[in-house]
Amino acid sequence: MPQSKELYEAILNGDAKKAFVATQVQLESGHDPMQLIAESMVPAMDAVGRLFDAGEYFVPELLLAGRAMKSAMELLRPLMVASGQKLSTRIVIGTVKGDLHDIGKNLVASMLEGSGFEVVDLGSDVSPEKFVAAVEERKPQVVCLSALLTVTMPAMKTTIDALTTSGLRARVKVLIGGAPVTSQYAKEIGADGYSESANGAVSLVKSLIAMA
Repeated sequence: MPQSKELYEAILNGDAKKAFVATQVQLESGHDPMQLIAESMVPAMDAVGRLFDAGEYFVPELLLAGRAMKSAMELLRPLMVASGQKLSTRIVIGTVKGDLHDIGKNLVASMLEGSGFEVVDLGSDVSPEKFVAAVEERKPQVVCLSALLTVTMPAMKTTIDALTTSGLRARVKVLIGGAPVTSQYAKEIGADGYSESANGAVSLVKSLIAMA
């Protein structure tokens, strides 16, 4: 049973307004932000992922659930910062240089955040230098690279090479994804993993973190 049934169901149903109100009610009742994340939000997003895998939810439902989860996080994040609380794993994500597509990247970011990870979203058309700077400054455990176009896939290798040159590659796990990307390409460019779906990306991050 989730800690807050209302918050759980609001996220599961993709209702951002209800998720915001449910979070307000829980906070006013004295509930801890991290407890809400662990006991209501993460289970809800896990359920969303299972429904997607079962073919009962599709991309629109995933996007709505992610939006509802972000609505709740708007209230929780400032309180966590003020109290010194932080999520255990930080992930930097972005679409590589030359690629302006961000729907898939946004979906993965939402699913990761909803699964209890801290996500630093660099946006789209992100240069290797910006990824390097983010790793240096934010010190993530994982970097996720997205590309939707075949012509921008080489920027994934360029980014990994830049992390290596900067002496940062050993600090992070690098995951790649996007319509034209394959597991074989991930191996060729020295990435730590590949996923063809947002839910798969979440599972992959969890497995890599568990092995670290």
